[in-house]
Amino acid sequence: MRVRATTTVAAVIGAVALSALAVPAAQAAPAGPAVTLSNVKVNSKAVVVGPTAKVTVSATYTVTKPANLSAASFVSGPVLYRGSTVNVENRLLAGDNPGTCTAASSTVLKCKATIQFRPAKSDDFDDLVNSDAGTWNIGAVAIGDSGVTAKGGFGTVKVLRASKLTANAAPEPVKKGKTITVTGKLSRANWDSNTYAGYSTQPVKLQFRKKGASAYTTVKTIKTTTTGALRTTVKATVDGYFRFTFAGTSTTPAATAAGDLIDVR
Repeated sequence: MRVRATTTVAAVIGAVALSALAVPAAQAAPAGPAVTLSNVKVNSKAVVVGPTAKVTVSATYTVTKPANLSAASFVSGPVLYRGSTVNVENRLLAGDNPGTCTAASSTVLKCKATIQFRPAKSDDFDDLVNSDAGTWNIGAVAIGDSGVTAKGGFGTVKVLRASKLTANAAPEPVKKGKTITVTGKLSRANWDSNTYAGYSTQPVKLQFRKKGASAYTTVKTIKTTTTGALRTTVKATVDGYFRFTFAGTSTTPAATAAGDLIDVR
């Protein structure tokens, strides 16, 4: 979730309103529950989000607490953050609801939760914008009546803008030795506008697989235009399939177009 203020964090993971947390910036935030957060794991190394649909990812974590501290006195959940430490005054990605915890002992809670990822404007929440794409750190928070306890450093997860790639080889059929034009487009999710948009000036490989063969080989590498378009030419030799393939970037996953068959006569 796209959250900034401490009280918003509390609301996002299901806590009651915590007026005690609304302290001036110059003051230190009050201490949170006397718990230790550990073993936080998000069950995905890369979360790929399209232009409109929500993606939900599960997570697990452990809460260790004093035996005399009631588990009902605080809520907790995983968060994704940027920077060196979890700072609830900064931008965090978190779940809609708190984690569900089961007592393994009087002091240890085993917890499960989910994190929702939505493009901006896709519903009533103010979620992902394009600048959110990339690597996030994994942490967790626990919120009680007094304040927030936060812990980070549990690894990383990538939040990526979904990509798609097309390829079309023409004319078809074509005489041997004649020129084939292969066109296509590389697009990726634009979370700000809820559409797919062309991914500009990216290196893309043109590959060919002879009909009956099992593997593709790279013919050449070209770059997309400012609109994400692809266009190149090759000579017709034998029947086979042409496709484009994109290796991906730090914000966008790899994509490979379906092979387009050329009939050479």
